[in-house]
Amino acid sequence: MRSKLVITGGAGFIGSHLVEELSKASEVLVIDDLSNGKMENLSGQDVKFVKGSITDLGLLRTYFEDADCVFHLAAVSSVWKSIEDPLGTARINHDGTLNVLMAAREAGVNKVVFSSSAAVYGDAPGAKSEDFRPEPKSPYGVAKLAGEHYCQVFNELYGMKNISLRYFNVFGPKQESSEYATVIPKFIKAVLIGSRPQIFGDGEQIRDFIFVKDVVRANLLAWQHDSTGSYNIASGRCYSINELLKKICEILGEEIEPIYAPPRLGDSMGWMVDISKASKIGFKPEFDLDRGLRCTIEWFQKVSCST
Repeated sequence: MRSKLVITGGAGFIGSHLVEELSKASEVLVIDDLSNGKMENLSGQDVKFVKGSITDLGLLRTYFEDADCVFHLAAVSSVWKSIEDPLGTARINHDGTLNVLMAAREAGVNKVVFSSSAAVYGDAPGAKSEDFRPEPKSPYGVAKLAGEHYCQVFNELYGMKNISLRYFNVFGPKQESSEYATVIPKFIKAVLIGSRPQIFGDGEQIRDFIFVKDVVRANLLAWQHDSTGSYNIASGRCYSINELLKKICEILGEEIEPIYAPPRLGDSMGWMVDISKASKIGFKPEFDLDRGLRCTIEWFQKVSCST
């Protein structure tokens, strides 16, 4: 019998990649209000789509019935948006996550796979492991940490098997190159049109970049494994922003100097990431940065040629 899986935020960047993989062998239902997601991301996928928000508890109760697992990705997905609009972020990322857990519990769903974030750590120095004390520095990070705690409390009180995945800097095809997008789509788009990318600070801040296909695989492992708790989902290797831009330029055969701007509020110098705990559920990254960048650049080139 095919599993019934629900994906909140399934029309978004990461969610649509997860839909593509899960729909190969399971019945998939996507719930998305399309505030960030796009229907074109689901083009060609054999899925049921419901336009709706995770702030609507009644809707979630209706569509979670008979589900085997809920993958909860719907969120305001930007630190900078959360700084501009803390209340709006809380309604979706905090209250919406609690709604998802309530509806899942009432429907008898055994597991919610919650998409958390490295933003729970804040900017304190030191290699980040799951034992590191979280010190979020944005409303986004606070809400994600609260979601993790709710997942664990629901496990302890109601016998669920919820699990939280702390994504670091996810990148890949379908990622927006908007004002709030992460640095990789911004850099690729700039280099493709021959403009100088903007770097905030001196560019020596380091980041762990993980390809979206590895994040999808982490979600599958989290669903299939009996473990609970929180797990770092990262590549285990960091690069400076300057190194990242150099790699993108080399792949595209361009030489472009960036424009350096003052550091942004809430930005950090970054840290190394410990992913040894995730190996206990079978996770090991398969894409290094170069391979992931080439796949991503190829997609952006195709998009730019078709527009």
